[in-house]
Amino acid sequence: MKHARDLYAYVGARTTQKRNARGDGLNVYRLTREFQWVHLQLLALENPSFLAFDRTGQCLYTVHGDSDRVSSFAIGKDTGTLTLLNEQSTRGHNPVHLSFDPSNRYMVVANHITSSLALLPRFDDGSLGPVCDLADVTGAIGPHRIEQALPKPHQVEFDPSGKWIAVPDKGTDKVLVFAIDTAGSVLKEIGHCAARETSGPRHIAFHPQGQLAYAINELDSTVTGYRFDQHTGKLEPFQILSSLPDSFTANSRASEIRISDDGRFVYASNRGSDTIAGFAIGDGGRLDHIGHWSTAGRTPRFFTILPGNGMLVANEDSDTVVAFDIDQHTGRLIPRHEVLRVGSPVCIVTKPVG
Repeated sequence: MKHARDLYAYVGARTTQKRNARGDGLNVYRLTREFQWVHLQLLALENPSFLAFDRTGQCLYTVHGDSDRVSSFAIGKDTGTLTLLNEQSTRGHNPVHLSFDPSNRYMVVANHITSSLALLPRFDDGSLGPVCDLADVTGAIGPHRIEQALPKPHQVEFDPSGKWIAVPDKGTDKVLVFAIDTAGSVLKEIGHCAARETSGPRHIAFHPQGQLAYAINELDSTVTGYRFDQHTGKLEPFQILSSLPDSFTANSRASEIRISDDGRFVYASNRGSDTIAGFAIGDGGRLDHIGHWSTAGRTPRFFTILPGNGMLVANEDSDTVVAFDIDQHTGRLIPRHEVLRVGSPVCIVTKPVG
């Protein structure tokens, strides 16, 4: 199976000795419809660990893991290559995720280790201004004596309406909800939903219709289904189930979660069992297992779903990006033979060529 069209693919990799990394920064590729990788550019950046486009797709942004920085880049319209616009401090340590509000005027960043969310203005040319608000993330920490020593926000995910920001917090076993007061350029906490003790919520994905959300819990490798009220921003859990094969008995940490574009399937990655779990969304939003598939590598920290029923998985500790086709009828993954070899890949984003 081919995906819909050629894509520009941006692959961020960890680079530092602290992370036992073998990566060289941010690589830009042209990914053909036949899944051939053509290298276009290398930017020797430190730990570009999460990447995202702005709302127009004309600029790319990255946080730099284990630092306090975020960078902005213009994307060449005819080349897909990147030109640095500027860098800003996030006024925190280890930024791990970023996203943009619907107006495209603000970026929100999660500072994982200093328990805060940063709000930065985005200008018309794509560059970023200094932090205009820094919101502390607080709350009673969970009982895990190593991983829950402090609040640890891991994601800032806007719901489909763009009104609410869901913030899974691994340290407090909560999913918090924030909103941006654009009149005052400040972040406001609206409420939170408690998760199972020692589950460690990491990432959340909203259903395209906006009334459901699914969170991956890192510490106990589970997926929680939530009903979501788009009027109030309230989350209400209704299901929790394992993301691991029932035959897997060793240690594992869950990492990423995604919903297919058609809203029929949920996928989650497991670092330890080194698998992608698949679920079908049934009546009332309840999930049913449809399978687990090996990622043919170690530590699948991140994956992305491609237009045209494809998936790319970043195996951080085996230095590979592997590809799958997605059966559009059953949701099952079909491994492909094409493999990109790149050191310590931790994030991939793509955009169509042309």
